[in-house]
Amino acid sequence: MKSGHMTETPHSGNPVTMTSRLVRVPSVNPVLEEGGEGELRVAALAERWLRGWGYRAAVSEVAPGRFNVVARRGGGRGPSLLLNGHLDTVGVSGMADPFSGAIRDGRLFGRGAADMKSGVACILAVAAELAREEIAGELVVALTADEEHASLGMEALVASGLRADAAIVCEPTGLAVMPAHKGFLWIDVRAKGLAAHGSRPDAGVDAITHMGHVLVAFEEECRRLAHETGHPLLGPASLHAGTIEGGSAPSVYPDGCRLVVERRTLPGETARDVMAEAALVLKRARERCPGLDATVEAGLYRAATEVPVGSGLVDG
Repeated sequence: MKSGHMTETPHSGNPVTMTSRLVRVPSVNPVLEEGGEGELRVAALAERWLRGWGYRAAVSEVAPGRFNVVARRGGGRGPSLLLNGHLDTVGVSGMADPFSGAIRDGRLFGRGAADMKSGVACILAVAAELAREEIAGELVVALTADEEHASLGMEALVASGLRADAAIVCEPTGLAVMPAHKGFLWIDVRAKGLAAHGSRPDAGVDAITHMGHVLVAFEEECRRLAHETGHPLLGPASLHAGTIEGGSAPSVYPDGCRLVVERRTLPGETARDVMAEAALVLKRARERCPGLDATVEAGLYRAATEVPVGSGLVDG
């Protein structure tokens, strides 16, 4: 994150100062990295600032050890605006000083400086500024947990019934307004083989080799998506092999192999559409490998979103 000089305290609402302070509070997603601290301390810090500016703010535990902050101001007859960001970060493996929050040569360093504690700081800076103004409607600040994995915080927020007339999500976009966002579906593929000693090719069935035919078929599907799909803002749909695992020892034919493919979706595409494509991928793989015994199942799904260009929220 680029910055100027820090000359004010975080409580004054200076976004650079707040970003540095937020970065210095670890909030690594514990699902992504063992020992990750989660959101509690950074949530408590944000809540304290918001309360200091006169907001009705509360920290809530949305799952064991995972925390959201929701704050409100106003509530008149005017429209409501939701400002949203996430508090968790990805891991810090290999980083020398991940929580320094230091500023050198006009840049602020540390895990989450870009994604997205700078965005959270901008939300808080807006909250601090509007605390000095009379507003006709309601401002809602929602800082959520677990965006980097399963979006537990946002799921809890939606389930709570919170609604607003408009929302701005302050993810890093290079300051571009992004009214559309791809979704995704995780596709769980499992191939079955038959375990046997490596000296018994007559008895063993290699599940990993069979999964290789599935990978080739998915690569062909990826090329098809690149040529046959598209969106004016988001480009084509895509997919990639995220993880693969199988086998127990080099000298044993593997009796199973698991592949997880992430399919990035465009507005209008559904999980059902994607799973129909995945079934066709398996069909093509079986044409290459008649003995293939494999299944596909739908995993975590998030729909793509889009606000029409030309709407008041996008064009102002």
